[in-house]
Amino acid sequence: MHTARVLAALFKINVQQELAYRADTVANMLVSLMWLAWELTGLAIIFSNTASIAGWTFGDLLALSGMWRLLNAFMQAVVFPNTEKFNRGIREGTLDYTLLQPANSQFMVSFSRVAIWNLWNVGLALATITIGLLISESRPSPLNVVVFLALTASGGMVIYSLWIVLIALTFWFTKFDNNVTLLAAVADAGRFPATAYPIWLRVIVTFVIPIAVATTVPLQALRGDLPWWQIALALGAGVLAFFLSSRLWQAGVKRYSGASA
Repeated sequence: MHTARVLAALFKINVQQELAYRADTVANMLVSLMWLAWELTGLAIIFSNTASIAGWTFGDLLALSGMWRLLNAFMQAVVFPNTEKFNRGIREGTLDYTLLQPANSQFMVSFSRVAIWNLWNVGLALATITIGLLISESRPSPLNVVVFLALTASGGMVIYSLWIVLIALTFWFTKFDNNVTLLAAVADAGRFPATAYPIWLRVIVTFVIPIAVATTVPLQALRGDLPWWQIALALGAGVLAFFLSSRLWQAGVKRYSGASA
């Protein structure tokens, strides 16, 4: 209940911040529409020359584009603003105030700043996934939908945990300002199915920086392409990633000496 109250308070503060700059919010939403149109144009050009990519049709790739947009919405809403705030807090010592608050420090660092307008991107992502499935004439069963939602949450947890690991390294390397640059750069690989990449790149986007776990894998489950053991492995990866990242975060907090050191 305490965490829920803190989350509600943070949500209220972030909504107020968005409402203070309404024109900026509207501009961001229009830019999102522009980028979506650009992505659709790119897909249309590609599929004007081929019927499929690694067995994925236009509808499948459109749905995958929606999954990538869902991941990108998370990164824009949570990862980028809170990374900037965290890095500044480490350098300037303002992180001390966050650690002294009567709430879980990892939770506060993760969600103290959320770009609420990205709910618009979430809506666009869900609409794109739905339209893509309709075009591909895919009819997921209720069980496939449940597994898809579970794997989407698990994949998001893996990406979140990787982010926590990257920013936690700042406790050891203070001037580690580029801590999420690699994550942001590789995120674009989620636009296409992991099976379309050569083996070396497939390994990177699946195990090293597991973008595919948040994009390709849930969609494969929605299409009914994953065996049960891969589903169980993906779900277990989310739980394990969160546990390990939380332990690393706690170790980093214990090492942090504060602004006065």
